[in-house]
Amino acid sequence: MSRTRLWIAAGGLATALTACPARTPAPPPTVPSNQVPPGCERNQMGEYQHADNPSFRYQGADDGSTLTLSVTRAQQEAPAPADAGTAVSIVLERTPEGFVGETRATVFTAAGTACPVSFPTRVVGCDDQGLTLRSVSAMALDEDCRPAAHGTQPEWKEQRLLKREAPAQPAPDAGTPSGDAGD
Repeated sequence: MSRTRLWIAAGGLATALTACPARTPAPPPTVPSNQVPPGCERNQMGEYQHADNPSFRYQGADDGSTLTLSVTRAQQEAPAPADAGTAVSIVLERTPEGFVGETRATVFTAAGTACPVSFPTRVVGCDDQGLTLRSVSAMALDEDCRPAAHGTQPEWKEQRLLKREAPAQPAPDAGTPSGDAGD
């Protein structure tokens, strides 16, 4: 190919490329809207009790993205249930998909095998009085700690946790009045 033809070919190619309409840039990716319920973006740290059974207490720690609720049972005169020694915690994260996470616990099979389980959990509401959670509340397990093939389907239930008032702190001791120091 001669030099003249090469320049003509290169020039034609450059003309063809510059004659094409400019591509419009792709729009920036859309950020999914935040599905965290209104009011739940606030710090949820504090002490809660179950609305239907105040003997269940929840201590909440919130770092702004994750809320962890440690579950305890208030002292009662009645005998404690068989699993009273197991730790239960609820770990929830604020994500674009919602305020979601899981409840972690240990349950026991009929034969007494300890099974660590986690139940899907989500916060469906937050207000000044407390939190409303939606969670799987029961599921059938086999003796190997797996979901039972012929058991009942997981049952979802809403749980209402009410904020507890902080206990009144006793007034600082101002000391006892002292008599004459020389006595």
